[in-house]
Amino acid sequence: MSATASRAAASPRPMTSAELDQLSINTIRTLSIDAVQQAKSGHPGTPMALAPLVYTLWNRVMRFDPQDPIWPNRDRFVLSNGHASMLLWSVLHLTGTRAVDADYERLGQPAVSLDDIRRFRQLGSKAPGHPEYRWVSGVEATTGPLGQGVANSVGMAIAEAWLAHRYNRPGFEIFSYDIYAVCGDGDMMEGVSSEAASLAGHLALDNLCWIYDNNRISIDGNTRITFTEDIAARFLGYGWNVLRVGDANDTERIESAIDIFHKTSGRPTFIILDSHIGYGAPHKHDTAAAHGEPLGEDEVRLAKRAYGWPEDAKFLVPDAVRSHFAAGICARGADLRRRWTELLAAYREKYPELATEIDLMQRRELPAGWDRGLPVFPADPKGIAGREASGKVLNVLAQNIPWLIGGSADLASSTRAALTFDGAGDFEPGTPGGRNIHFGVREHAMAATVSGLALSKLRAFAATFFIFSDYARPAIRLASMMELPTIYIFTHDAMGDGEDGPTHQAVEQLASFRAEPGLVLLRPADANEVVEAYRYVVQLRHQPALLALSRQPLPTLDRSKYAAASGVARGAYVLADAPGGKPDVILIASGSEVSLCVDAHEELLAEGIRARVVSMPSWDIFERQTQDYRDGVLPPAVTARVAVEQASTFGWERYVGASGRIIGMQTFGASAPLKELQRKFGFQPERVAETVRELVGKRKPAAR
Repeated sequence: MSATASRAAASPRPMTSAELDQLSINTIRTLSIDAVQQAKSGHPGTPMALAPLVYTLWNRVMRFDPQDPIWPNRDRFVLSNGHASMLLWSVLHLTGTRAVDADYERLGQPAVSLDDIRRFRQLGSKAPGHPEYRWVSGVEATTGPLGQGVANSVGMAIAEAWLAHRYNRPGFEIFSYDIYAVCGDGDMMEGVSSEAASLAGHLALDNLCWIYDNNRISIDGNTRITFTEDIAARFLGYGWNVLRVGDANDTERIESAIDIFHKTSGRPTFIILDSHIGYGAPHKHDTAAAHGEPLGEDEVRLAKRAYGWPEDAKFLVPDAVRSHFAAGICARGADLRRRWTELLAAYREKYPELATEIDLMQRRELPAGWDRGLPVFPADPKGIAGREASGKVLNVLAQNIPWLIGGSADLASSTRAALTFDGAGDFEPGTPGGRNIHFGVREHAMAATVSGLALSKLRAFAATFFIFSDYARPAIRLASMMELPTIYIFTHDAMGDGEDGPTHQAVEQLASFRAEPGLVLLRPADANEVVEAYRYVVQLRHQPALLALSRQPLPTLDRSKYAAASGVARGAYVLADAPGGKPDVILIASGSEVSLCVDAHEELLAEGIRARVVSMPSWDIFERQTQDYRDGVLPPAVTARVAVEQASTFGWERYVGASGRIIGMQTFGASAPLKELQRKFGFQPERVAETVRELVGKRKPAAR
């Protein structure tokens, strides 16, 4: 290009449309270069190469109003190769996207200011190293771990199809948006992208477009050393429409490919975009420009010279570029949103109940009567499995909350996570209104997809065996970062599936997820605790929750004798107490081991040992209670304590102290019937009682 940014400012001749396009593209490039150089950290190469794509998407194609970045019918843009975050910070700044707070109130300040870009990757800047949802308005998903963003986008596409089916009416197209995900070689190599692409192809999600930056470079060098598959054939095999743009700088061909996406039905679209990473910095090694190294001052000047840019200018944004975006996406987005708002007002007159649902959903609020009809389980020594109780509760809640949707990783019958009421249906091609999603054996993609549903404001759940949470863990971690109210229903939480052996027996999972910041973990002790766990979880607006549920029946405790299950909402509560509330010893347990402690408690009381039983379904909820409440449940003066859990003992020291005991797992499990395993590893009332006797220095009375 011959016209430079300085000429744009000085020349009396109006710039042509093509010149404005190129000037805007180079502004994105140079902002990225300058930000990375100033931070002395970051990835300049991909933003330099993909600036034409991102410019074309935002200023020519996307339905997005920068003044209202949470407009429900906006197109979604997901930067899955999140190391190229300067692409996003540049366009959010150039479009003047406004900030929105946690209460969905639109603020007057910009989402990303030029000062934020100057402080790229610095503490407090709204231009962090990777896109962060909730921290920066205009970011649709937190990305960085490769493959997660594209998998999130599948959930967003499912959500749009479901929303359109439920809420659109003749003459009222309330939901009609598209989802664009930009990705790179690393995304394509990660297994989660394969899982997600396979699912998207099966579901025929024609509102979904992935754009693959085919630059043939990864950190270790050219991808010929690791990644030589036929990517086009792979996606054709998944059932996608595959297109190719041979030059990442050809904005007309990019727009033409996106136009084909818009016209394609019954298949998602995969656009292969051939690029040269670090375009404009010909003397710099590609890998350095791509992965974590600034160009250096000399290379910065060379790159700017190649762009016809003032070599000494830093963070330059020509007025003509701001005006060009204002006349493009800003004007287009404002008009589209205004017309949509008028349409919604008319819709509200004709379909007030549906409009109210949309309002509640967008604010993550619940409908009136959301807990109507929740079951109360009668006392029963034989009891009911946690998974069975969960299935009953889930089906009641789903009928009361129309936008509660989810599914399992090929284990709906085993986890009891299927919605079975009349009209629930399956989400499949041709039936986009179904509430059950069959994820197949794709735990990682399932969890990431469920995050995409939650990012679209649906209440979403995912289910599998607890041991397979390890496959879903990266997506659960990001859901915690994004503060999404996703629900993970994990059954077979300990050794209840005994014969399957240690490969299927969750041992370390409870401890590891308890360490996850922001994740609410509950392991209920009986059917009524399951009810109360759901009652707590469903009211969360900004936290994910994990329910660890039993496969085997658990005794349903007699709540006329023991404390009410509503204590679950405090994380831990006194279930059974010593006479007068003055215990000599405290038994603490979660889940299936609570009933063991109750039985031991009765035996110990008969021997004159004053025992208290504390049901502790959730450490993190308990830790948020007042100190007075926590001390009331676990009096500091009572140091004789025993914790019982069919899982790793790690972490229980905080509750039993140096003088307490822990009955738990120090090894993996074994393959045998459950009763044999309980005997082998000491999960029996007699073992609990004997441990207490040892702790308090008393012997079991001799039999008469």
